[in-house]
Amino acid sequence: MGILERQSNPPAASKEFKRTVGDGRRGSKQQQSTGGEHKGSQVAESKQFSSEQKQQLPGENNMPGPTAPKTGVSNGNTQFQVTVSHEKRFKSLPSAEVLPRNVTLGGYIFVCNNDTMQEDLKRQLFGLPQRYRDSVRTIQPGLPLFLYNYTTHQLHGIFEAASFGGSNIDPTAWEDKKCRGESRFPAQVRTRIRKQCKPLEEDSFRPVLHHYDGPKFRLQLSVPEAVELLDLFEENGSP
Repeated sequence: MGILERQSNPPAASKEFKRTVGDGRRGSKQQQSTGGEHKGSQVAESKQFSSEQKQQLPGENNMPGPTAPKTGVSNGNTQFQVTVSHEKRFKSLPSAEVLPRNVTLGGYIFVCNNDTMQEDLKRQLFGLPQRYRDSVRTIQPGLPLFLYNYTTHQLHGIFEAASFGGSNIDPTAWEDKKCRGESRFPAQVRTRIRKQCKPLEEDSFRPVLHHYDGPKFRLQLSVPEAVELLDLFEENGSP
């Protein structure tokens, strides 16, 4: 009986040992799996941190361009909003067609031809294409205005703004035949005559203007440019 007991006990102990070893191996695999997941999480966090760090570093894509405005605002977020606002404001016109940021608007030249000039004068409304919308919005009542007829190559004046510059003040003016109810020149301002003078010929007024791209000239006028044009009209006399 003792022999039989000694022979039957070892198998039970062997089974217990196998279960212990198996549990140990499973625990080891679980730890390895957990360790792998933790390592993967660390790598992902490291990549994310590197990406965020890269965005904060002054690189080629993060540095402001040469045209970025310098403001006195110390808050970085506010300065960025001011910069974007200005770029958005004049995004439709290249820099050559707008006054420098630190120059005060002194006057504005609108453009017409023989076909549109009479409507300009009759409606007491000047207009330009859509891309001048933001530029025309800088006009305030009382600002000196001039009207250039590119058919006759003459500059007419003296007018002044009777309203703030805006969009589609009168959408029926210069109506687009293809799109009823829409103006071909939606950048508009209401006008009135300040003083009726004889038109200026090109050889007298062109030297005053800022030219770009050959014969093209900037429509926005600085204060000195506007004053010089006003003097030329005064000298030219009444019609």
